[in-house]
Amino acid sequence: MDGFHDWIGREQVQEERCDAWPMRGLAALLDKETIPGPGDEIAPLAHWLMFAPSVPQSQIGSDGHPRRGGFLPPITQPRRMWAGSDIRFMAPIRIGDHVVKTSRIASIEEKVGRTGSLIFVVVENRYETDDGPALSEEQTLVYREDPPPGELPPPARPAPAEAEWSVDIEPDPVLLFRYSAVTFNAHRIHYDAPYANDVEHYPRPVVHGQLIATLMLDGLGSRRQDKRLQRFTFRAQRPLLCDTAFAVEGARPREDGTIELWSRTRDGELTMSATAGFEA
Repeated sequence: MDGFHDWIGREQVQEERCDAWPMRGLAALLDKETIPGPGDEIAPLAHWLMFAPSVPQSQIGSDGHPRRGGFLPPITQPRRMWAGSDIRFMAPIRIGDHVVKTSRIASIEEKVGRTGSLIFVVVENRYETDDGPALSEEQTLVYREDPPPGELPPPARPAPAEAEWSVDIEPDPVLLFRYSAVTFNAHRIHYDAPYANDVEHYPRPVVHGQLIATLMLDGLGSRRQDKRLQRFTFRAQRPLLCDTAFAVEGARPREDGTIELWSRTRDGELTMSATAGFEA
């Protein structure tokens, strides 16, 4: 952690116009018949398709991510994962909007887990259009050591037993490739099977956490068309692997209007938990 405290408070400001192409790509991936166009509101979580890390090829690291030491600190733990986000939706972002994204490193904290040192980096992202604030996100990244050879993963938690709705997902290589393409995400664990197995010790490529969260809200969306989403929080619980079927599910709305969501394997293992909040 020596020297990393100097990174806390660091900011990065980016500007771009919300382009139609990745939004159309996401609509195709989600099997939508309607093609988004100028002036259309983007789908929930489609802000992740904007501000892609388009660094030169010479600045890409061995894992496919941009080399460490740019905006994010040069943490040495080899594994990096997006552990979760807390997102607030304030106003629509539409195709064609001029959008400003301000990112700030809010905290860097070290903890010791079962596999060694864990570094938690919290990044606050704010998105604004010419009409004002549109979205804020507190994103938690975790850097960790590789597990010792032969070490088994911890026991899985069971997913909730009663779902009001359920959508089965077959995460094949094409689905993972298309999501990597629309987000310009070159992290090799999502498409490079030898790298995922030999270097990061996953049996097969890993399904993007952002894709799982997007599929959750897509499954929920058709059931809550009368309400506007105001908040979404998710936490990754366990990796999902390519070619392993899973389901995204949701419970009945609570009295306060929030809805519990989750993803699970066919064996009932919890892989992601989430909560969605809607306007009253």
